[in-house]
Amino acid sequence: MTQNWRFAPHDESQIRRLSSEMKISPLLAQVLIARGLHDAAAARSFIDARMKDLLDPCSMPGIEEAAERVIAALNAKRRITIYGDYDVDGMTATSILLQCITLANGHCDYFIPNRLDDGYGLNCDAVRLLHQEDPHRLLVTVDCGISSVKEAALAKELGLELIITDHHQMGDQLPDAACLVHPRLPDSNYEFPHLCGAGVALKLAWAICQKLGDGQKASPQMREYLKCAVGLAAIGTVADVVPLLGENRILVRYGLSALADKAPLGLQELMKVAEIKTGQMLDTEDIGFAIAPRLNAAGRLGQARLAVELLTTSNQDRASQLAAYLDELNKNRRTVERRIMKQAKEMVDENDEWTSHGTLVLAHHDWHPGVIGIVANRVAEHFEKPAVLIALDASSRTGQGSARSFAGFDLHAGFSSCSDHLIRYGGHQAAAGLKIEEERIDEFRLAFAEFAACAPQPSEHDLQVRIDAEVCLNEITKQAVRELDCLGPFGQENPRPQFVATRVELAEPPRTMGEGGRHLSLVFQQHKTKIRAIAFGKGEWASQMQADGGPFSISFAPSINRFRGFESVQLHLKDWISEKSTAPITS
Repeated sequence: MTQNWRFAPHDESQIRRLSSEMKISPLLAQVLIARGLHDAAAARSFIDARMKDLLDPCSMPGIEEAAERVIAALNAKRRITIYGDYDVDGMTATSILLQCITLANGHCDYFIPNRLDDGYGLNCDAVRLLHQEDPHRLLVTVDCGISSVKEAALAKELGLELIITDHHQMGDQLPDAACLVHPRLPDSNYEFPHLCGAGVALKLAWAICQKLGDGQKASPQMREYLKCAVGLAAIGTVADVVPLLGENRILVRYGLSALADKAPLGLQELMKVAEIKTGQMLDTEDIGFAIAPRLNAAGRLGQARLAVELLTTSNQDRASQLAAYLDELNKNRRTVERRIMKQAKEMVDENDEWTSHGTLVLAHHDWHPGVIGIVANRVAEHFEKPAVLIALDASSRTGQGSARSFAGFDLHAGFSSCSDHLIRYGGHQAAAGLKIEEERIDEFRLAFAEFAACAPQPSEHDLQVRIDAEVCLNEITKQAVRELDCLGPFGQENPRPQFVATRVELAEPPRTMGEGGRHLSLVFQQHKTKIRAIAFGKGEWASQMQADGGPFSISFAPSINRFRGFESVQLHLKDWISEKSTAPITS
């Protein structure tokens, strides 16, 4: 339980004014004001964000030259190879450019490194292999390459034309490629720096389509393709957990519509196995909890190529076969995750000296390198500190690690400060990866903890949970939740509205659900209003809440639950406080 809630300022006159000017409910007006949208024009612009608000693709550094190089390769009938990454962002980015170039009658294929054998990003062995197969090919990276200085130098030495498109953190030295495409290149004036790899790939595909058309507009066929490509970009954007603001929010909003209207064949089959009704409007939770994990399972278990094939195939039988296989991989992945999480908790319990560290570095020989990233996120949340999990390889005596941040800690800066202890590293502030010699892990653990001790500490404000408003449960109606949905799509830095209700009782005993009783199902009551709630990954709260008995103050995000044709309001319980030992909460 966090018990650290920060209420937005509450000004009744402002709420009434905005509600009247926009002809919206006071609740929506209060949430808009809580999120800094005090002015009706600004609030309306946020709510009504449109595709025409996307920035011109050629305003991104490097895109115009990259598009011209791709078109030159098309005209020369050279092979074009998309070099992707093994996560969902990389898979969708690869699929976007693969389909674009194929539709333009290009000779295009793709290469996805094996997570288990090749590691992240460009690698010299792959560059040599691709050059040996066809020295005249054009190699285009997506979602990787901006830190591949050595690999780009090798490509140049071999005479292999290389375009790098990426969005990750840059190092002090940029790779010497034929062309770099990145929204945050030095001296860049691009107004939105937070695109993911699939977003950057979509912008390049858009520029290619423009140049293949009349210079400004794509042909009708390519316009139809771009509508579908926005759907793939939406999946990559949600899965990569980039801020759902600005261009990202627009791409996801219209991408979700595109997927509901006409999803690629493979995605339709994947939605079936995930029990998502095809043709219905998707939300970001459908992507984040159903679609992305199944795609990611392929990459995490060394078979990312199959996910790209699923996203691009036009063969019904193959699509069905691949969707079923990815679903099975995902089930296996969840089993492995639970085991690693249990072992990680046991390791922390057995090493009291780590409690004084501001970070956690855990390593084990039995851990799967493709799954540790997900578990690192759960470990960071559970212990409320940045976490690095390392899968050790006995034969090479090295470890491959994945890290997740907590409370804004800068992982990339931390790894940079400890680079003497690492073979290599990469990533960004919130998520990063590394390779390390097994014998250096203890030294790295101490050095990383020392960096954290000297780094700016999270303030009380950083650790607080933002609450949009205090409400009564009878205000959370279907109509109210539908109106609040205009603030979506929801995700990183644009979460679902979060509220607090006080003096809430349990209408029936809480019960656990899901595999291993991980989740919690509840029914809350306040006066005569009853509402169902679910707390994901919080099965241990069942006994605590049952023993306490209530009343409670609860923090929650409401949504519409759609099940077998019926709709009802459902609360996602985020936190709770017993009112037996706590003074009533006021905003």
